[in-house]
Amino acid sequence: MDEIVVVGAGPAGLCAGLALAQRGVASSIVAAPHRPAGDRPDTRTAALFNPSIQLLRNLGVWDAVAPDCAPLKAIRLIDDTGGLFRAPEVMFEASEIGEPVFGFNVPQGPLMAALRQAADDEPLIRVLESEGVREFTFATDTVTLHLADQSSVEAKLVIAADGRNSLSRRSAGIAVEEKPCGQTALVCTFTHSRDHRSISSEFHRRAGPMTVVPMPGRQSSLVWVERPEVAERLGALSEGEFSQTLERNLLGLLGIVTRTGPRGMFPLSHMTTRTMARNRVALIGEAAHAMPPIGAQGLNLSFRDCAVMAELAAKARRTGDDPGSDAVLQAYDRARLADARERAFAVGSLNGALLSDLGPVQLARGASLHIINAFAPLRRALMHLGMAPAAPLPALMQPPAS
Repeated sequence: MDEIVVVGAGPAGLCAGLALAQRGVASSIVAAPHRPAGDRPDTRTAALFNPSIQLLRNLGVWDAVAPDCAPLKAIRLIDDTGGLFRAPEVMFEASEIGEPVFGFNVPQGPLMAALRQAADDEPLIRVLESEGVREFTFATDTVTLHLADQSSVEAKLVIAADGRNSLSRRSAGIAVEEKPCGQTALVCTFTHSRDHRSISSEFHRRAGPMTVVPMPGRQSSLVWVERPEVAERLGALSEGEFSQTLERNLLGLLGIVTRTGPRGMFPLSHMTTRTMARNRVALIGEAAHAMPPIGAQGLNLSFRDCAVMAELAAKARRTGDDPGSDAVLQAYDRARLADARERAFAVGSLNGALLSDLGPVQLARGASLHIINAFAPLRRALMHLGMAPAAPLPALMQPPAS
């Protein structure tokens, strides 16, 4: 019997397995077989803040990822709503809170490759290549996972990293609150003639945010949130037409858009759970929370899930306790649910304010940005809170003690 099984081998699942191993805890990871990337590789990136970068360092994978990443020295908010109450441009600079950078923009492909290689090389991780889990059988002390290849594996704790449509979550009887946003995110990378100066820029537009995040050289990654029908039209444009359209919408910020990469599209929704753990199943990543790409919260939130779960499992191992016990699961829920809900509420409120036609809502949003721009202590507090919750970070997200 495996003490802990991680279901899913995306960034969150692989990170969870490596975090457990770093704390001396063995696990198995149910992972889909390796397949060629095909003609349309994953061009998504994630803006990872310093605590998440420190986690990657502590897991021994950062050096393999770093050459493909770009530093984030500042975050700029630009009001492009066209409303009557235009908000000022707001610039958050890492130097204002004594940091050289907020973090790095990390491409999904190199990150996944580094995490998977580290998992394959880690003696405390057993990778079970399978097309997935067919069903779960719950007993008092164990969970049996029935895999697609007709094999099965038992565990005391299941860490569910199987995404927003998580079978693990449904099988454990964990309820969700989900609401489609009526928006689609178009993502790609592009090259441009002006230097981005390591500044990530978020245009606040009536259909949703359009965010450009630095990549090495004169390249940036794009997350353009639009109404689904508009996103479909943008996706169907030729490369030349799309480059010109993007250049116009960037208002000259990055000069001439010279080339764009393959475009991907993802429907957006808000999703939170009633609890983060139940019936020997602990949720991490998008199995527990999903939200629009505003403020770079998604993967940073997921990595905090991984680090906290690894610390609790390691503590249970040291004390001889059951890692899937109600006590451990309740401790995990207390540690993670509030953070997930607070981030989801903040992102949802900002997204809703952009979409609202109500004058008072637009006025409140503009006034808030005026106050943030004018009041430095509030701006610094928001920067600290955006990077990490007020509660102490798990040890795996902190530099090693000297």
